[in-house]
Amino acid sequence: MLDFDALHIFERVAALKSFTSAARALGLPKSNVSRSIAKLEDELGTRLFQRTTRDVVLTLTGEALLERSAAITTALDETLAYVRELSGRPRGVLKVSAGMGFGVNVLAEQLPNFLLRYPEIDIALDLESRAADLVGEAVDVAVRLGPLPDSGLVAVKLGEMRRCLCAAPAYLSRRGMPISLDEISEHDTIEMPSLDGRIRPWVFSRRDEVARVDHTPRISVNEALTVSRLVLNGAGIGILSGYICGPHFAEGRLVHLFPEWSAPPVEVSLVFPSRRQLSPVVRAFVDFMKESSGPDALWLQDREPPRPYAPAPIGDHY
Repeated sequence: MLDFDALHIFERVAALKSFTSAARALGLPKSNVSRSIAKLEDELGTRLFQRTTRDVVLTLTGEALLERSAAITTALDETLAYVRELSGRPRGVLKVSAGMGFGVNVLAEQLPNFLLRYPEIDIALDLESRAADLVGEAVDVAVRLGPLPDSGLVAVKLGEMRRCLCAAPAYLSRRGMPISLDEISEHDTIEMPSLDGRIRPWVFSRRDEVARVDHTPRISVNEALTVSRLVLNGAGIGILSGYICGPHFAEGRLVHLFPEWSAPPVEVSLVFPSRRQLSPVVRAFVDFMKESSGPDALWLQDREPPRPYAPAPIGDHY
């Protein structure tokens, strides 16, 4: 009789094309993965993978097994999750993927309350700048920022993240407060380049007006948290996410420039592989995040009180 755990391991090896990566994703020793595949091949009387020095490739029989086993294992997982839901509170390990900035500034603030509400759920939080492969890396739910590509994933929109043009008081004291958006191009700016390496213009809107600011960054960096630290430390002007700049506005460490102009917001969504018989653990997390993303959520709403900015004497910052 086939071992369903072995089928799960087989699917993970096939998805990642690596015994080592599959073992890491499943939290198992590599030797266990190898033995499980060998036992499965013995039971079926056929080789499922061709091993090379670089990766592993499915044989024709391996491809046939993968095609037919995926629906079986998915149905089994969903059935077991549904039965567990009937027995009581959500329990188990929830693997969540998110970007570093959102993880540090939003999830790290919200997850303690989630764990208090669901004491039998453990969290495996994977923070990376790239978008995780939910199926291949066995991720239960991911936080995605920006427009979502067409895929078989299910998405739940949490809201739109505000972004603000900011500078530190030390920088403004040194270089002066820009009077109009046109003056931004004369200042030191900090920006993340696009994926093709090009510098994007900054676009702002005010009711029916749209303004475009072409600028040459003094610093170009490919990591959002580094942009925020540079702006905080007075290196220049930058556009920061609401979850980063909001607390610093309140503390006076950052100044919101031209608050009447809005930078394009960024959609924030939760994505997961399937809505059908959604596991109780994933459902609990999705519901909690929707509940925590109301109109007062710091990352969704700029709570900076409007106030004039008076720069300190330059000498005070040296």
